[in-house]
Amino acid sequence: MQEKYDVIGTNYNTTRTADPYLFNRLLTLLNPSAKGMYLDIGCGTGNYTKQFDKKGYQFIGIDPSSEMLEKAKIPSNNVLWKIGKAEILGLSENSIDGIVASLTLHHWDSLDQGFASLHKVLKPEGNIVIFTATPEQMKGYWLCHYFPKMLEDSMNQMPSLETVKRSLHKNGLVIEKTEKYFIKPDLEDLFLYSGKHNPKLYFNPKVRHGISSFSSLSNALEVENGLNALEKDIDSGKINDIIKNYENTDGDYLFLVVKTTD
Repeated sequence: MQEKYDVIGTNYNTTRTADPYLFNRLLTLLNPSAKGMYLDIGCGTGNYTKQFDKKGYQFIGIDPSSEMLEKAKIPSNNVLWKIGKAEILGLSENSIDGIVASLTLHHWDSLDQGFASLHKVLKPEGNIVIFTATPEQMKGYWLCHYFPKMLEDSMNQMPSLETVKRSLHKNGLVIEKTEKYFIKPDLEDLFLYSGKHNPKLYFNPKVRHGISSFSSLSNALEVENGLNALEKDIDSGKINDIIKNYENTDGDYLFLVVKTTD
């Protein structure tokens, strides 16, 4: 079966570059050692993996999409790229010092199998840094006003924080720290809510193509109608009221630092 990102992967790097702030948070929370071996699961084209590599850290990048990994290999670097999934890593037990999982949980076939697999390869003192969004947070996206069905479907595939906690607990893992992330105006990695402060971003088809919700979950009519309504509201200034109505303190995304309970 063709992987979703074998399709989305075309021109993916033009809009999904590593964001400096997000990378620095991943780096700080992972706290890697120069002597360790680390894993980026669901690495995509390896934009963040390569940033770790540039800092001198040893990384394995695993993704189910051959299209994404082919892009990851250019230019050459020291990262070991492997086809695989969270549920099927093909790595030795207790061989990994730490794991990064960025915007990937909602693409896993099974959280339980994925976390069991990660726990198996993770050394006891290692940690997992997850960057994700919860359905509760996504209800606060003003995108819900213009693309309600697409956002509903996106929320349905996104595991809740409680679901994540239960699955982690079942597999000998626990959340040690949570950190809210609010979209910054200068965000360089153009994922789903990247246009929070700049609604005009969504008019760019390349931006939409690099976002799985638009590429895989939306229907053409809703996108067309939503963009038309958005354009009218930007021209009239109504968009400012809509954005204000969706303001909240829940955060737009979430960092989770996960440890083993062994």
